[in-house]
Amino acid sequence: MNSGTSGYWRAAHGRGIALGVRGRLMAIVNVTPDSFSDGGRHFSVDRAVGHALSCVAEGADILDIGGESTRPGATPVSAAEELDRVLPVIERLARETDALISIDTYRARTAQLAIAAGAHIINDVHGLQREPEIAAIAAETGAGLCIMHTGRGRDRLADVVADQFDYLNRSLSIAAAANVTRETIVLDPGFGFAKETVEENMALMARCDELLALGYPLLVGTSRKRFLGTLTGRDAGERDAATAATTVLLRMKGASVFRVHNVAINRDALAIADAMIAAEPRTGKEQAE
Repeated sequence: MNSGTSGYWRAAHGRGIALGVRGRLMAIVNVTPDSFSDGGRHFSVDRAVGHALSCVAEGADILDIGGESTRPGATPVSAAEELDRVLPVIERLARETDALISIDTYRARTAQLAIAAGAHIINDVHGLQREPEIAAIAAETGAGLCIMHTGRGRDRLADVVADQFDYLNRSLSIAAAANVTRETIVLDPGFGFAKETVEENMALMARCDELLALGYPLLVGTSRKRFLGTLTGRDAGERDAATAATTVLLRMKGASVFRVHNVAINRDALAIADAMIAAEPRTGKEQAE
């Protein structure tokens, strides 16, 4: 078992969160009409804010606000429309909760304005490789930065973990060139993002601890993903138990942050996983650390 990379994830506005001792939950707040999982239930500002606050009450440490669906085949959203969706939600939440706020975007301008509106973290599903200017914004603002691996729109290496290292090392080079502080970075292996088969996603899960060699905490998002539906035969809204199972397994593999739809069930799952990790006899090296 592996409790992952410990330390403090630094974020904008002098904020941050301790990682390592227990798993942390990032709640998904989709301000979109076409999310694959929630069907646009939180599309209005009031509904999105209400949902986010309920997630905090259930145990979310971070609220991840997204204005564009990342599901395959989703209708693209203009930069202006994305801003119209997310900024009012971020502004309200910055006033109404002390939870960390994350902006789920690959657009540099959206990231910049979201941080100005009160967000603390930038969650980039293209790992800085679509709009590298995001790295400079993270460096200038001190924002937390989640760098995600994706296989979409490119040739991939045959080995699932080798492709992770290849892609994420390129992303980390972009971050280093922009002088992004190491303590602000976490990495996301991007489950479901051009991992085409159940076997590929499960191989990545089984070997996820190998990514800790990169030296950064891991944030994972398996929540309600299609491969869980293939395994269980359940529709998207019925995959929370399967998601909780992956939360336990990936916590044991060293992941630190879990991006989920259903906070309560994953909070309970993490409580068991963290207790198991705490009960496991530690090696001399781990005790020294």
